[in-house]
Amino acid sequence: LQVGDRCYEEGMYEAAKLLYNNVSNFARLASTLVHLGEYQAAVDSARKANSTRTWKEVCFACVDGEEFRLAQICGLHIVIHADELEDLISYYQDRGYFEELIALLEAALGLERAHMGMFTELAILYSKFKPQKMREHLELFWSRVNIPKVLRAAEQSHLWAELVFLYDKYEEYDNAVITMMTHPTDAWKEGLFKDIIAKVANVELYYKALSFYLDYKPLLLNDLLTILSPRLDHSRAVIFFSKDAMLYAAESKDAELAETLLQWFLEEGRKECFAACLFASYDLLHPDVVLELAWRHNIMDFAMPYFIQVMREYLTKVGADNQYQEMFDVNFTTKIDFTIV
Repeated sequence: LQVGDRCYEEGMYEAAKLLYNNVSNFARLASTLVHLGEYQAAVDSARKANSTRTWKEVCFACVDGEEFRLAQICGLHIVIHADELEDLISYYQDRGYFEELIALLEAALGLERAHMGMFTELAILYSKFKPQKMREHLELFWSRVNIPKVLRAAEQSHLWAELVFLYDKYEEYDNAVITMMTHPTDAWKEGLFKDIIAKVANVELYYKALSFYLDYKPLLLNDLLTILSPRLDHSRAVIFFSKDAMLYAAESKDAELAETLLQWFLEEGRKECFAACLFASYDLLHPDVVLELAWRHNIMDFAMPYFIQVMREYLTKVGADNQYQEMFDVNFTTKIDFTIV
């Protein structure tokens, strides 16, 4: 054995091969064979040695020699050890062999000793290099991946639909809803959204969801309200929609529409909304109409800020007109006296 080691150290690999073979030192024989480029024989010796260290040495040598079929055979004996997985992945990735690494991990999923690390790392590789395969992988194996790690990978790769899927499985419903509203083109699905919105912890998301539907899917708003209605603060919901109604009325430049909205607020007893609408549609409203409505419903207090503003503008205008009249009079050289009979 010592002679064999000396031959190996001095690069006399053929001699070392004979000596190691004679004493059945398969680990050293495998090392010798990779130096000779005899990769298949090295794999056979590694199988007889059956040590992780030898499998790694032969595997990495096969990768360097671009003997990927043989490297995969060795790799299958390495990936089952969770603490060895990172080194193996790094060795492939550092050399740009992503396809071969993915093929190795795919082959390993069926092993009896397959563990969470393998499913997790394959999901991360899919997110980077084969995003089209990630969804199927998650649907099959979501319970066997480290979800927080895969969540980060999906977010970094902008895989929004997959991100929502993982948030749902991880019971992070708030984040799932936020992601769907932020990236609706890729992530929003009607049935899924309605299912998840009912599970969120932050009630503010109910109102954000209403706003989202008004902008993105207004025709489906009634369906959403059917689900959220038992959970909403109805007073706040009315105010929420009142704001949109006021904004629409103001942008319409339609005085009749604005006055109709005022009347509806009064019929519903929404005095605060009535007062807010007076300013939202200020330029459209006729003060005499507002005065009559406020008087009839005994809510002059709510209308008073509006009338103060109307009076201020009136007095400002009258003052400006008087100043103009004085300037006009100065320019006349002849004064005409009028006698009132």
